[in-house]
Amino acid sequence: MSDWDGWSGEQDQRGRRDDGYGRGSGRAEPEGARRMRHVQRPGPGPGPQASRQPQQPPQPQQPPRRPAQPPGGPAYVPPQQDGSYGAGSGGDSYDSGYNTGQVYGGGQPPSGPRGRGPGGPGGPARPAGPAPDWRKRIKIGSIVLVAGLLVTGIGTYFWADSNVRREVDLSKVIERPKEGDCTTYLIVGSDSREGMSAEDKKKLHTGSAEGKRTDSMMILAKCSSGNTMISLPRDSDVEIPSFVGSESGKKFPGQGRRVKLNAAYAEDGPELLVRTVEFNTGLRIDHYAEIGFAGFANIVDALGGVELNIEKGFKDEKSGADFKEGTQTLNGEQSLAYVRTRYAFAESDLQRTKNQQKFLSALASQAATPTTILNPFALYPVLGAGLDTLIVDKDMGLWDMGSMFFAMKGISSGDGVSMNMPISGQRGGNLVWDKAKVQQLVQQIQKDEKVTVRGN
Repeated sequence: MSDWDGWSGEQDQRGRRDDGYGRGSGRAEPEGARRMRHVQRPGPGPGPQASRQPQQPPQPQQPPRRPAQPPGGPAYVPPQQDGSYGAGSGGDSYDSGYNTGQVYGGGQPPSGPRGRGPGGPGGPARPAGPAPDWRKRIKIGSIVLVAGLLVTGIGTYFWADSNVRREVDLSKVIERPKEGDCTTYLIVGSDSREGMSAEDKKKLHTGSAEGKRTDSMMILAKCSSGNTMISLPRDSDVEIPSFVGSESGKKFPGQGRRVKLNAAYAEDGPELLVRTVEFNTGLRIDHYAEIGFAGFANIVDALGGVELNIEKGFKDEKSGADFKEGTQTLNGEQSLAYVRTRYAFAESDLQRTKNQQKFLSALASQAATPTTILNPFALYPVLGAGLDTLIVDKDMGLWDMGSMFFAMKGISSGDGVSMNMPISGQRGGNLVWDKAKVQQLVQQIQKDEKVTVRGN
């Protein structure tokens, strides 16, 4: 008998029978899935019996593992009651010799109880992916957001710029004062009914007068030392100087005519009004901006109203004003009535100009907020409402308009001075300016000095 004969059906010391591993077993497991016993080759010893050494004592049993199966191998064998994976009814403990704990075809150990993968018992193990790079995601998201804002901003700029009505030519104004260190704007509210229906005129109490006249005028000086807003009462007593007609191009010599300030606008429009203001003040006007009744009311409505504190209630049938004391939100119709009322006050036009300054500052303060500027759904209606009736000079760009707007906002927050032109008395019902104070005021603005002069 050869040294291999002892493997045929022999029992080990514990009485377990070897089923002929290596010579074709009838078991369900492939040979690679069973334990191969140690074979001791014959050597110098006491004869044939030396080849049949006692079997090595069993090794300590490993923790139960799911048997490794080759691709296409037999189905999974459930564990025995003692927790081991047997090879059949004989109860042989299973040891394939692979102690890595891995399953064929998978790069990760099985998950779940007893090697059950996420797909159920015996399911394939899902390889864990790399952790998300949040820094990269935030960076990409920031780039996309900035790019979107840039595209929206550029698109808005060109859209708004194409809708600006640059109709006033200041190059037609002659004999102009020297330029100062501040940027000055002449802001005009006209009573133009352009674009208004008969129903709108009735609702806003504007009347049906043809043409247009100035309803309010003010100088806004944007200076590094502080902004200053100066209201010019339309009843101000001024002299009409020599000028060149805006339409005819003909030069009209000065005749010393003294009129109310709003008469200059009615005679030859914005160019003559600028010429008259510059001649009577000595202050150069850099830019001109005018808005009509309809545009004014539409801007307020587009903003959802303007909150204003009315210190004392008043009522006026001509303007349609009917206000109670206290803080309240005014719509477009109410706002127009508020800035136009003059007959309800003892100071008449002087009180009206104060109300106009107060309202415009509140309007600018509430419009120049991130919720309006950064929100296209709020910004576009406001711009659309204003650009329809806003008229500016040919050299005024959107940047200049923005500077004007934020200068008004600064005044409402206390960063500047709001005042009426200093008045010394009356002449034939017209308000006469205090020449000494006006001269001091103009010099302070021209030199970009803090304004210390105060008006009425």
